[in-house]
Amino acid sequence: MEKVDYKKELKHLYRPSAKVVTVVDVPEMTYLMIDGTGNPNTTPFFQEATEALFAVSYQLKFMIKKGEQPVDYGVMPLEGLWWADDMTQFNVEKKGDWLWTLMMMQPTYVTPALYAEAIAQVKKKKNPAALPLMRLTAYAEGQSAQIMHLGPFSEEGPTIARLHDFIASNGSKISGKHHEIYLSDIRRAAPEKWKTVIRQPFR
Repeated sequence: MEKVDYKKELKHLYRPSAKVVTVVDVPEMTYLMIDGTGNPNTTPFFQEATEALFAVSYQLKFMIKKGEQPVDYGVMPLEGLWWADDMTQFNVEKKGDWLWTLMMMQPTYVTPALYAEAIAQVKKKKNPAALPLMRLTAYAEGQSAQIMHLGPFSEEGPTIARLHDFIASNGSKISGKHHEIYLSDIRRAAPEKWKTVIRQPFR
């Protein structure tokens, strides 16, 4: 059986340096996505969306592993796009005003038909509340700056500022949505060891 480690194959996108800001060209990839609003720490739907994304991602993994051309791969990490209607007012201290999309990257084996079958299976087994709001869609960020943040989410401010300063110092402007990739299992790892990719498209 073929085995694929996408985090290793896409190391430049999922394992950036924590010491220096790097520039990457993020190609179009396919994701499961669910949109939401509000503070992720206090909005119940945020957790419901997370549970639905993991449930369908693992269902797809098992279906592909048992398919006619079986492939074994690791489920990709949870990712989040964050923004505000007025990005000049996007503030880490005003989480209640945030708009967000939670998402998980899927391999090319995931077709619309396979996705529909996975949705049906998850609905039959668990039927998570956010399942009807999920979609399978392509998303491309293009040219972006990124860096690894080490530590709790509450201390991301200086890392984000460093990323924005890098973009400005190169004569460029922020475009698109603030992007985070959550590499750590926060239920098990100590907060000071959490690893989060912070990414920002620019032009």
